[in-house]
Amino acid sequence: MWHFISDQISQQTQNDFICDDIRDMDAGDSHKAYRISDGRKRYFVKVNHADKLPHFEAEAEGLVHFDKTQLFRVPQVICCGVCEDNSFLVMEFITLSQGDDQAWADFGKQLANLHKNQTQQMYGWQDDNFIGLSPQPNRWHKKWPQFFAEQRIGFMLQLLAEKGHKLGDIDEVVSSVENLLSGHNPVASMLHGDLWRGNTGFNKNQAVMFDPAFYYGDRETDIAMTELFNKFPAAFYQGYEAAWPLSEHYQYRKSIYQLYHLLNHAVMFGGHYLQSAQATLKNLHN
Repeated sequence: MWHFISDQISQQTQNDFICDDIRDMDAGDSHKAYRISDGRKRYFVKVNHADKLPHFEAEAEGLVHFDKTQLFRVPQVICCGVCEDNSFLVMEFITLSQGDDQAWADFGKQLANLHKNQTQQMYGWQDDNFIGLSPQPNRWHKKWPQFFAEQRIGFMLQLLAEKGHKLGDIDEVVSSVENLLSGHNPVASMLHGDLWRGNTGFNKNQAVMFDPAFYYGDRETDIAMTELFNKFPAAFYQGYEAAWPLSEHYQYRKSIYQLYHLLNHAVMFGGHYLQSAQATLKNLHN
């Protein structure tokens, strides 16, 4: 496999590359990851079973779209494909470090500018993609409450039901979420879609983003995710608010948006995420 990947890198970069150093890297729970090198150039490689190629193709597409904004540094996509029983995605290797308060504040401002990138009038995306290992439907919709209720909450509840976890009547929950968001017609912002600390970092105090679950939707969904698991530092939110203040009603919608990610984690991992999702669903009805 590594010989094949080396050949693909050589073809795409038009520079000879022969991998002679392979090191395991952390890529979360979804894929295996490696840093490969020929002594001069280094690349970050994700590997999974061959049937996961659509995941890597979707990730590559999202990274390319973020790169076009020139607002964030993202790993440059080199190539992706299949070799025998494995699919792979090769990207630029970026050394990540911790950011200081100013770096986090700048990150917040950059994200606000990304969210201001209003090139769409509808919600969704031209392609379905993935959030973690879960499929994410993105059929275009003119109305945000219906889009989020059906394609985010309803879809995740259906995935859970297929795994034997029925968290109430799906149609009733979808209707409830739609009603809670009724009248909310946000700008269709370009979203990262899965914005937590594990999908961000800094290189020389410059924000780096990766592993997107790209689509156009309510900017508040990105912010809500940053507050769900290991909340971002205060400087990030100060930077964001300075560039584009959030609505005073954001706190009301935050738990609705966080429910999507709790349901996704329940689909992937079960356990206490199921309990958290159930508790959030119960609170929505109170």
